[in-house]
Amino acid sequence: MEPVDLALVLAVDASSSVDFDEFGLMMGGYAAAFRDAEVQAAMVSGTAGAVSVTLMLWSNIGAQAVGVPWLRVAGAADAGALSAAVEACPRLVPAGATALGEAMAAGFALLGAYRGAFTRGVMDVSGDGAWNQGRSPGPVRDIGVAAGFVVNGLAVLNEEPDLLAHYVEEVIGGPGSFAMPTADYASFAEAIRRKLLREIGGAMVA
Repeated sequence: MEPVDLALVLAVDASSSVDFDEFGLMMGGYAAAFRDAEVQAAMVSGTAGAVSVTLMLWSNIGAQAVGVPWLRVAGAADAGALSAAVEACPRLVPAGATALGEAMAAGFALLGAYRGAFTRGVMDVSGDGAWNQGRSPGPVRDIGVAAGFVVNGLAVLNEEPDLLAHYVEEVIGGPGSFAMPTADYASFAEAIRRKLLREIGGAMVA
């Protein structure tokens, strides 16, 4: 596989706190972001002129599934294909607990197994609940950061108003890492667009 500037794992909460409509708003938000002209321009602005993206759904211990396999995006046509794949992604994991640490371990495994060269490896965690099953996310995060990866987070605050603090303390890590809040799923699409712009741009974007 040709080199990319960024290998990005989208780790998306599909636990029981995310209902059918909310899941649709998340997938629609990601799809809309990849159709956005500014996001598309950012994806091809690096030295390699491309990024690779995969989307993973997660809930319980052992419930992580790749909904969109790695797709290299080097132009608008690729971004359109990614958007379509995200929109068509079924809810592949059962609703259940929030095994956030297990999900992060699975995301790091995807980055570690990536078959190609990348400048940055990033996991983008989005969800509306704190860890409540399986391994604690903090130590998992530390292992991934030690391996050279970065974790960013988007905390949806509709159910747990203090979730952003949990993401800051237990989830994000690595150079330039950040966590962003969004009030609810109705505002998810704009929040993820802004997050992706910052994520893809790396340290160059405030």
